[in-house]
Amino acid sequence: MVTMADVARRAGVSAATVSHVLNGTRPVLPGTRQAVLDAIDELGYTPNTLARSLVTSRTRSVGLAVRATGNPHFAEILQGVEGTALEHGYGLLIADPHDDPGHERTVVQLLHERRVDGMIIAPSPAPDALLGYLGQHEVPTVFLDRLVEAPAGSGFRHDQVCAENTAPMASLVTHLAERGHRRIGLVAGLPGLSTTAERITGYRHGLARAGLPYDERLVAHGDSRTEAAEAATHRLLSLGAPPGALVTADNAMTVGALRALRDRGLSVPDDLALCCFDDFSWADLFTPRLTVIAQPSKEIGATAVRLLLERLASPHRESRTVRLPSAFVHRTSCGCPSGVPRGEGPESESASPRKGPES
Repeated sequence: MVTMADVARRAGVSAATVSHVLNGTRPVLPGTRQAVLDAIDELGYTPNTLARSLVTSRTRSVGLAVRATGNPHFAEILQGVEGTALEHGYGLLIADPHDDPGHERTVVQLLHERRVDGMIIAPSPAPDALLGYLGQHEVPTVFLDRLVEAPAGSGFRHDQVCAENTAPMASLVTHLAERGHRRIGLVAGLPGLSTTAERITGYRHGLARAGLPYDERLVAHGDSRTEAAEAATHRLLSLGAPPGALVTADNAMTVGALRALRDRGLSVPDDLALCCFDDFSWADLFTPRLTVIAQPSKEIGATAVRLLLERLASPHRESRTVRLPSAFVHRTSCGCPSGVPRGEGPESESASPRKGPES
């Protein structure tokens, strides 16, 4: 069996240098690092991860607990987490908490029992049991996409990363109002999530900016799921005075809203204007092309890994929350005759939106 000493002899370096290259424990000159990697390839050396973990108390693995199905946003987050973890020599163990507090607590404990070095988690709407477990066991943790507060006096320090939500959502509502719409509906996410609360706040800010009253009947919760969003859209369209424009608060719910509109034979934007929070790969393949807020999903995942590595290197440092900018992507589902290049928001566009009929 090829050993680390064999690699060191082939590369002409010490075994300690090979260890530093493998573990990233000390900077190594690029030429020396390449010589070690070449020797590893030539000899077919495979590090004994289990033995190394017994010595270092590290497994160089990260636990990721996020919704694994039904939302392209989380699929892109996964790509960002996995790619950045691999760049730093970390493997990934993945579990789906299903946004259920009890199941979330269970899968996080299972990941922890597999001796992952730290956790990256998109928390559920009621994460009390989760926070209790993580704090009790002092698990290095980063929350992504959704923000939570540690219990007062717990001493549990965690980091967080998410996109901006409030101002981008307000920009969608403002844009629709500038198109002449007066009844703008919202298909909101799962109650209890910080993203849901912030996007509702942004919706209300957008209405206020446009001088429009807030009407709670125009907000229906789609619970961040396609089927629930389809039902929520039907409820909004069944009002005595239904909305003439609609904003959906994530891409899974956008699909549900489009199904409801199709079932009713309604055309976008001729019968109802539509704007969406979250971009996804086929958003510009619909007819019409969807006007959206694009979150930096992959960068959210990548940033979460970087924050976790910082936490592992310095367990007692102060907690950090990182906010990443979202972008307004102007296409045609809002009722504008043509889209414009991506900008910071409607106010950055070179031409003012064309006014549409009041609805």
